[in-house]
Amino acid sequence: MDLEELQAFLHVVKQGSFHAAAEATGMSRTTLRRRVESLQARAGVSLLESNRQGVVLTEAGRALAGRGQAMVEEASALVSSIRELGREPSGLLRLVLPVGLPPHLMAPLYASIRSAYPQLRLSCQFSNDPLSESLVDIDVAVHFGEGAPRGPWLSLAIMRIRERLCASKEYLARRGTPASIDDLAGHELLSWRAPGEDASGWPTRNGGRFPVEPALIATDIHLVRQCCLAGLGVALIPDAMIDGPAGDELVTVLPDIVGRERAVRVTVPEALSEIPKVKMVLTHVRRFLRGVTD
Repeated sequence: MDLEELQAFLHVVKQGSFHAAAEATGMSRTTLRRRVESLQARAGVSLLESNRQGVVLTEAGRALAGRGQAMVEEASALVSSIRELGREPSGLLRLVLPVGLPPHLMAPLYASIRSAYPQLRLSCQFSNDPLSESLVDIDVAVHFGEGAPRGPWLSLAIMRIRERLCASKEYLARRGTPASIDDLAGHELLSWRAPGEDASGWPTRNGGRFPVEPALIATDIHLVRQCCLAGLGVALIPDAMIDGPAGDELVTVLPDIVGRERAVRVTVPEALSEIPKVKMVLTHVRRFLRGVTD
């Protein structure tokens, strides 16, 4: 595929007309139109249809536009990676992270990355479900779970976390400690809802599930944890097995009955996986996490 033709097509799609695309890019409408027509000839189908407002995508055009921007960015990243070979990682690394990562871990991790790679800048956005976000403008997605997005992605587990039931000492002293799953019916229940999952069923250590009716369901792990620390109930939340701040301790409830492990994964576009700043930072993060979880 000719990248100039693809870029011309994407410019017209983004601006909504050949006239607006010409003004935005500084290219002539004749050049843009010639490149788009050449791309349509290669595809063998119409990609755009004209109307009074400008242009609209055909079904084939929508399919190409959906993947085309990622292809252009991947090509640009590959060229950049060649320039970066043998150099210290630099420039901007764009990440999307799940809400709920341990806050007392993030600052030391950032400091460690900055110390190792002072020429590298990080742009971080947070999401309840990172894989539901558009990954076109992202270099690295960190997310909970075993799955990777469909398409040309490389996904690897960087650590495993324990999902457990817990409560504050004050709550258990006031309400009693559950000795069985049936006992949970007499308690205030708080639940983190993992992306794509139903919080009305909690996991057992043997791989099963049992029904619950939580008083609080939230996608934000911190909210559930803080409510639990405040003595408001028994909570199902992930635990990164990393020591928290003093006074932030919770008691594990039914540890041999309720809970499971889940992966924290890093997903990157396959075309970007060998770029030095991506590859070296991922290696650094895995080494850092081994040091704090061992």
